[in-house]
Amino acid sequence: MSYSVGSLFAGIGGICLGFNNAGASHRWANEINKAACATYDKNFKSHTCHCKDIEDIKNPLKDLGYVDIITSGFPCQAFSIAGLRKGFNDPRGNMFFETARFINDIKPKAYLLENVKNLRSHDNGNTFKHIVEVLNDLNYSVIPFVLNSMKHGNIPQNRERIFVVGFKNEYKHDSNKVCTKSFNINNLLKETPLSTNITDLIEPEKQDDNLYFSDDHKYYPKLVDSMTSKSKIYQWRRHYVRENKSGVCPTLTANMGTGGHNVPLIKDNYGYRKLTHRECLRFQGFPDHFDFPEEISSAQKYKQIGNSVVVPVVEKIAKEIIRVLDIKKQIEIGKVKATDIKINNHELYREMSNEELRFL
Repeated sequence: MSYSVGSLFAGIGGICLGFNNAGASHRWANEINKAACATYDKNFKSHTCHCKDIEDIKNPLKDLGYVDIITSGFPCQAFSIAGLRKGFNDPRGNMFFETARFINDIKPKAYLLENVKNLRSHDNGNTFKHIVEVLNDLNYSVIPFVLNSMKHGNIPQNRERIFVVGFKNEYKHDSNKVCTKSFNINNLLKETPLSTNITDLIEPEKQDDNLYFSDDHKYYPKLVDSMTSKSKIYQWRRHYVRENKSGVCPTLTANMGTGGHNVPLIKDNYGYRKLTHRECLRFQGFPDHFDFPEEISSAQKYKQIGNSVVVPVVEKIAKEIIRVLDIKKQIEIGKVKATDIKINNHELYREMSNEELRFL
């Protein structure tokens, strides 16, 4: 069965791509940044991206229409370790409540939230506790988990994100609730071998000269001394070059187009250079046919990529949400009995470490 999706804080559409790849169909999206909207519209033709402040959409159900699943990658800067971590005291942190408003008005079958890993520990766990309370008050379950793209998406980037899934009319983790009971966390948390290498995503040809460091650049001598492998990714860290010891790409950030220590660097056959936009898209799991409008600046492209998500990780979650909703549908039409559901997330949570459970 096909399910409709609406995406909040859609960015350039990483979450949307993941759900579309899983077989869902988007009905609408919302994003406030005009440059990101332009990129979104260039790559998605089947539905409208409403390029406006989410607070200006007063009646979501009436203005946008019903969807089965709402996704929201609400701004993470307020909770990020790299930011000031002001949480709900930052206007960007309050965008969670806008997401809750949409869920309350549209009442989808399920939702997916995405944010930085630090969301779960912000303010000693009080921020996340409040998020759980709000969603429970709306009569939705709350199933949080952390996935890393290099362990769960076969993408060689060390990118950890927290995801939260919930289902309508399934308050908390009640074992008698079909969807929450059926949602297989173990399947998502199971690590898969990383078969995609850095070199698989790097362009072998010579790139634009402006990406390379010339031999008269002040960093050049240290780059030569430190960047010895063509299969590694490096970063300039103020006064030295750091090699990523895990053999993957470090977390791509929205600041990587601004220079300094945010820039991922590689050594190729022609010298020492920054990653291209295409390469960064690949490290986020985007297909090569995904492209930017001509008017988007280089810095904006890097920012949009860094603000996005790893598509294969979202696709994996989307498939599980769809599988669960299909089970519920089968129960509703009498083809499956609720008592036949074997997975019990109470047991699954007990198998998780204390660190994973600490914020629940």
